[in-house]
Amino acid sequence: MSCGCKTSGDSSHSCGTKSANGCSSVDTCGNSYKLSVFDWLSDISPSGSKISEYVEVRFKNDRKLYYKNVNNLPLHIGSIVAVESSPGHDIGVVSLAGELVKIQMKKKNFPEDNTLKVYRLANQKDIETWQELRKKENNIKIDARKIAYGLNLEMKITDVEYQGDGSKITFYYTADSRVDFRQLIKDYAGTFRTKIDMKQIGFRQESAKVGGIGSCGRELCCSTWLTDFRSVNTNAARYQQLSINPQKLAGQCGKLKCCLNYELDSYLDVLRDFPSSSTVLHTEKGKAFCIKIDVFKKKMWFAYVENSMAWYDLDIFEVKKLISINKKGEKAPALEDLKVIENKMVTSDLIQENSVDRFEKKNRRPKSNKDRNRERGPRQNDENGQNENRSNPSKPQNNRPQKPQNDRNRSSEQKPALNSNAAAKPVENQNSGQNQNPNQKTENKNHKKPFKKAKKKMPPKNEGNA
Repeated sequence: MSCGCKTSGDSSHSCGTKSANGCSSVDTCGNSYKLSVFDWLSDISPSGSKISEYVEVRFKNDRKLYYKNVNNLPLHIGSIVAVESSPGHDIGVVSLAGELVKIQMKKKNFPEDNTLKVYRLANQKDIETWQELRKKENNIKIDARKIAYGLNLEMKITDVEYQGDGSKITFYYTADSRVDFRQLIKDYAGTFRTKIDMKQIGFRQESAKVGGIGSCGRELCCSTWLTDFRSVNTNAARYQQLSINPQKLAGQCGKLKCCLNYELDSYLDVLRDFPSSSTVLHTEKGKAFCIKIDVFKKKMWFAYVENSMAWYDLDIFEVKKLISINKKGEKAPALEDLKVIENKMVTSDLIQENSVDRFEKKNRRPKSNKDRNRERGPRQNDENGQNENRSNPSKPQNNRPQKPQNDRNRSSEQKPALNSNAAAKPVENQNSGQNQNPNQKTENKNHKKPFKKAKKKMPPKNEGNA
């Protein structure tokens, strides 16, 4: 498990490549994926038959060193080798071989003079011993924490690493201040019966070893690909107009998130064109100070000292003009006159417009009065015809109860007036129809009435056979 995954004890294991014979969990295996290097020279054959002089060997806990192949062993990516150490020897996995190793050494300023040696390929006994020691590390870490807690030391044992031959144990710890662990080393040596080595690491390195999921929903950058940890301060958050909230800006390590530095250079380049955020404008209505800056829209929000609730957004070019006017000793115009009114774009969601006939051409021409008369004329004629039939005394009307003779006389006296009105109205309505008499046309010319919507007429009650 030199690379952090459980299959690295196998001799056919290769975490450096995403091949079928390699690590099956290379995307999730934090250490193997983080320390792997893409060998873009693997398909190119060397100039001669010379075997690679240097190799890159990876160990546990993000540790990777370069060794010299003095015995000209046929090493390739994934080979388990025994390398020189102090004391004894250590077991590791070759992560890179070939001409690319020298390029990596030059990139990381690794000295070639102090390069350690590769002894041999690990045999079966070395691999079994190596795997047994890896299984003991978790229990040793728990016991080491108990001993440190008993001594009241303000430190935390993060991880434990056994050397390949078992001659040394390295304890990685974190602490806020300096720790006097002289008594601790004596207790560890008496308990574990081996050489003890203590290494202090930072909180970012601790989170890289432990791993986890960040607030963005992805694996931590420090445990997957980030190898160099740069200092992060609160100025990075201020330049990006972020609220100084420690709970949101801090990562799992308790420090500021490393991702605050990713876009910092872009913000700094854009902010060069902006006036200072402490700019005060002298206008005709009073002094105005800057409240907010929008880096992407290149705008600044100002408000008056007397009324700080009303904000006015101005373009940075307008702000520079106002500053130049103030430098001349003149007052700038009011912010209300300089405010830019943006026309909001009206968007439509085509997915929601799911009507079937939305692509058909529709006749949206407004109907004229003639069209309306044509539509309503026959309907009115029918109704008028029914009224005429109802008002005609010559037609018998059945299914009506008959009333006494006195009621008939009264209805006959009042009926002519009703008949005259009923006879006049159908004539007016029929004028709008198709069939009209010439005598009626002359009368309609003298008596023109505006078009009105025809009201539904209730049939008059039949009060006898008058």
